[in-house]
Amino acid sequence: MTTRRVLPSLAALQAFEAAVRHMSFTRAAHELHVTQSAVSRQIRQLEDFVGHLLFNRTKHRLSLTEPGEVYAKAVRDLLEQAEAATLQVMAYGSGGGMLTVALLPTFGSRWLVPRLGAFAAKYPDIQLNLVTQVQRFEFAGSDIDAAIHFGTDAWPGAMCHRLMGEVMVPVAAPALLGGVRSLSRPEEVARFTLLQLATRPQAWQHWFHAVGIDHVDGRFGPRFEQFYMVIQAAIAGLGVAMLPRFLIQEELSSGRLVVAIERPVTSSDAYYLVHPERKADLHRVVVFRDWLVAQCAAHDEPRS
Repeated sequence: MTTRRVLPSLAALQAFEAAVRHMSFTRAAHELHVTQSAVSRQIRQLEDFVGHLLFNRTKHRLSLTEPGEVYAKAVRDLLEQAEAATLQVMAYGSGGGMLTVALLPTFGSRWLVPRLGAFAAKYPDIQLNLVTQVQRFEFAGSDIDAAIHFGTDAWPGAMCHRLMGEVMVPVAAPALLGGVRSLSRPEEVARFTLLQLATRPQAWQHWFHAVGIDHVDGRFGPRFEQFYMVIQAAIAGLGVAMLPRFLIQEELSSGRLVVAIERPVTSSDAYYLVHPERKADLHRVVVFRDWLVAQCAAHDEPRS
């Protein structure tokens, strides 16, 4: 037994969404290439269908009712998803389509996005859809084609392609060091507040251990969700931060941050492009993977 879906007509939803954006039936009609009375009729039918007025109508202006505000967001999201899915299906076989990539926020904004112009120029038929994702997730049930992940190359049901490693350095605002260009001994770092990244809770512990200091507990200090927040906190002088050198080249060059002590440590983990096994031969995934691996090769940090 099939259940009939409770759905209004697509034309009514399009008329409603256009009227919400313009707050005018007349301008919505002009966009949709129909008459103003046709838009008004579609919205009246939609209101009858849902059982609520969606607009307050006064002589000179429209405004949304409370149910209309709730419905407007849902309808906009629905139409955007339907458009994206339609474009993606239309592009099958053409080598194009929409490529949805989950990014680590700071890696994406500071390293990847400034380089995407070259990819867009080379593959104009591929539409990139970039979303931020901090925590690891399952590809099953997701529309994400690939993800940029920091960690190991173990991801069940997925293929991992190494992009590059990273070198971590302790950095601080110059004023925090009291005019000293750099500290002379690693143990001096423990005198300062240690800024923490929530997704790397052991970063300071690893650094202290790597430089031969085992009596310092590096797990305490203000905790931040993203590298970008840690960078800003370090610039503001809130403490010393443990950061990947390649993500803070601009701050180091400008002098807003300095390396507190030149004792870099190479991370045992690395950045990977990860995608489901079932998408291994999908053209848009293949060309993005090959392009990104080539871009990262020139910036790869040495392996431990």
